[in-house]
Amino acid sequence: MKKLIALSAVIFFILLAAYFTACNNNSESQAKEDSTDSLQKVIAHGEYLANHVAVCIDCHSKRDLTKFSLPVIKGTEGNGAGFPFGKEDGVPGEVWAPNITPGRLKDWTDDDIAKAMTHGVNKTGDTLFPIMPYYGYNRMAKEDLYAIIAYIRNLPSSDNAVPARKLDIPMSMLGPLPPYGPEKNVKPDATDKIKYGEYLVTMASCSDCHTPRKPNGMEFDFENAFAGGFIFNTPMFKVTVANISPDSTTGIGAWTEDVFIAKFRNNSSDEVVNRDAGKMNTVMPWSMYGKMKEDDLKAIYAYLRTVKPVKNLVEKYPK
Repeated sequence: MKKLIALSAVIFFILLAAYFTACNNNSESQAKEDSTDSLQKVIAHGEYLANHVAVCIDCHSKRDLTKFSLPVIKGTEGNGAGFPFGKEDGVPGEVWAPNITPGRLKDWTDDDIAKAMTHGVNKTGDTLFPIMPYYGYNRMAKEDLYAIIAYIRNLPSSDNAVPARKLDIPMSMLGPLPPYGPEKNVKPDATDKIKYGEYLVTMASCSDCHTPRKPNGMEFDFENAFAGGFIFNTPMFKVTVANISPDSTTGIGAWTEDVFIAKFRNNSSDEVVNRDAGKMNTVMPWSMYGKMKEDDLKAIYAYLRTVKPVKNLVEKYPK
């Protein structure tokens, strides 16, 4: 009888150990699944921001010049620009957006990339020309900044090299760089539409194009922010940036929220052939911004309603 009890006890403890081992293995497996799922959510958020809000992919990829709004050529995401930014973009010289895929950034840490994006200094210590909107990205919350970094870390790798920049002025003429420190930034709650809209407008660099320039062609006229008027005189076409201040006659003051959202949605396709090649086109990446979440577009609209209205009638396609 005693032997039977002892044997039963041994079997019980073996089964108990097996149970706890199985539980531990299941816990570890679940933890790995949760971690993978969490990372995929971060990457997906970064993909959304990089393609439809901060639109990093717009500049750092090749563009289809035959279609409306010059959409990104699929398969070239992050490979580097197919043509330079030049004087028609307000650049004193030529600047090529570099390859930002893992093939180019494999030796960069996340902090190296973050400093380039928000401080304007690359891994080798060179100051980036501010066609890269690091003054705006400098205000990005750390969670959004590192989500974008996680996404570009997962782009298909490319060895594509772009030409070195050629500037007519020294970078020291462009003033001090913004301080580095993304941990200081707080992302506004999305329920505060105006504050959150301002945050998105800053990340999307709307003012970089929609704010007129001073006579020297490089400094922004922030007294008339969002009033438009800058002319992109590209080799293919000439187009004037729209006035998006809330002026009721020359801006978007008469637009309803629905009209504003429809403008983006109606231009969101990346398959529209430019019907009037060489004349009526735009550098506005509608095919990217047009896929922004509706709540984000509503927040942007709410914020733009609060900026100073500026009367500035622009001719969209000047001769």
